[in-house]
Amino acid sequence: MHSAVIGLTGGIGAGKSTVEGLFASLGVPCVDTDRIAHQLTTAGGAAMPALLEAFGSTIRQADGALDRAAMRQLVFANAAKRQQLEAVLHPLIFAESLRQLALQQAPYVLLAVPLLFENSCYLALVDETLLVDCQPELQVARVMQRSGLSAAQVEAIIAAQMPREQRRARADDILDNNDDLALLSLQVANKHRYYLQHFAAGKPAVPSNPVDPAL
Repeated sequence: MHSAVIGLTGGIGAGKSTVEGLFASLGVPCVDTDRIAHQLTTAGGAAMPALLEAFGSTIRQADGALDRAAMRQLVFANAAKRQQLEAVLHPLIFAESLRQLALQQAPYVLLAVPLLFENSCYLALVDETLLVDCQPELQVARVMQRSGLSAAQVEAIIAAQMPREQRRARADDILDNNDDLALLSLQVANKHRYYLQHFAAGKPAVPSNPVDPAL
């Protein structure tokens, strides 16, 4: 059985990981490119030899894993180094994503990609896209709380991503994460029913309202 693929995405701090967890609680498998990237850059990870060759030992922690803070500082303001990093990581992440997707037997699987709309290779894999969205001020507050970054640093990251309205215009469906977890859970449960209805029997999905009007 071929699992349908739902591309899950959202700007930084929008709540993509929370939504992924809610779907997981309903038994939905998820292939997460962020998680794969972390696995590739742990001590002994498949990407570490090439990263050390490209960037030197300053990007390695004492335990052998990637020092993400050092790497972030190195590439954030340097487009050439960022492209160098992507040239190492992206093919490995994509290959592992394909491998994990091929193993799934569920009616549908989530493929979580932060920059889904910017990556045509991932877009080509998905049957529908699902955007987690919230107000920019909430994004800033959430990222500051979890990461210790300043407001200016978070705003710079947001500014470097695709504009919010452009993401909203491109998404097949949108989950509104401006409120509490209970409301988000209701939206996820509703979307789960929708996906099961259209994919469990092998039927093509029909366009749905971007935001569930009842919620």
